[in-house]
Amino acid sequence: MKFDLHNHHVRCGHAEGTIEDYIQAAIQKKLDVIGISDHSPFFASDEEQPHPRITMAKGEFPAYIEEIRQLKEKYINDIEVLIGVESDYFPDQEAPYRKQYGKYPMDYVIGSVHFVNGINIFDTSRWEGMDDAGIRQVKEEYYRQIALSAKSGMFDILGHIDALKGYFPYASEIDTPEVDKTLRIIGEEGTAIEINTSGKTKYCGGWYPSDDLLERALYYNVPVTFGSDAHVPERIGEDLEEVRERLKQIGYRSWRFFRKRRPVDVTL
Repeated sequence: MKFDLHNHHVRCGHAEGTIEDYIQAAIQKKLDVIGISDHSPFFASDEEQPHPRITMAKGEFPAYIEEIRQLKEKYINDIEVLIGVESDYFPDQEAPYRKQYGKYPMDYVIGSVHFVNGINIFDTSRWEGMDDAGIRQVKEEYYRQIALSAKSGMFDILGHIDALKGYFPYASEIDTPEVDKTLRIIGEEGTAIEINTSGKTKYCGGWYPSDDLLERALYYNVPVTFGSDAHVPERIGEDLEEVRERLKQIGYRSWRFFRKRRPVDVTL
């Protein structure tokens, strides 16, 4: 069983291709399942589209869901298409997101922390002049928010849980017990984490999360899934077989995808 649950398209403003382009790429790669998961709007904002280069506008979300639904029917004999979304998580803004996701027939929701203390985690300027104590403080807040996202019950999957290192690899060298505390909470909640192969496109190289975090996640019984986080159709399913083998080496026996917010476990 081959699947990819994380990808983006033109609506978010920083990816290429239509939803159908990604589905067709998945068929060409002989995937069995493709989940569509573009960035959700900023539902808690008073503005229609406060960040045009990051997420779709609020008014586009119904059309996004309907387009996936139609393509799901169109390609029903070729591939299983799942309705998903990658949602930002803000601890003080849960209600409007819960309300919106409750309106639609979602198969899964990915929860990702992209902002810490109001600054995007991929904004390299945030680290300028910061000492190790300051970096540790940011990292601890990042993992505190990830833990809260797991405890919220809003998400089936947590996205790229060590993406803080994306454009600042040194963040991985800063130790804090918050990482293990967060992994323990994720395991207790039964939320899956993704192996996200887009890390190779950032300064850090490799995948999210690192092998070290995956080993610790296994210790805490954290389920895993797969997502390329493709922003161009050509990256759909990228490194899937390599990830499968690495997980088996680490000690995992299965990974999962979701239908109608219910996990489907697949033997590796």
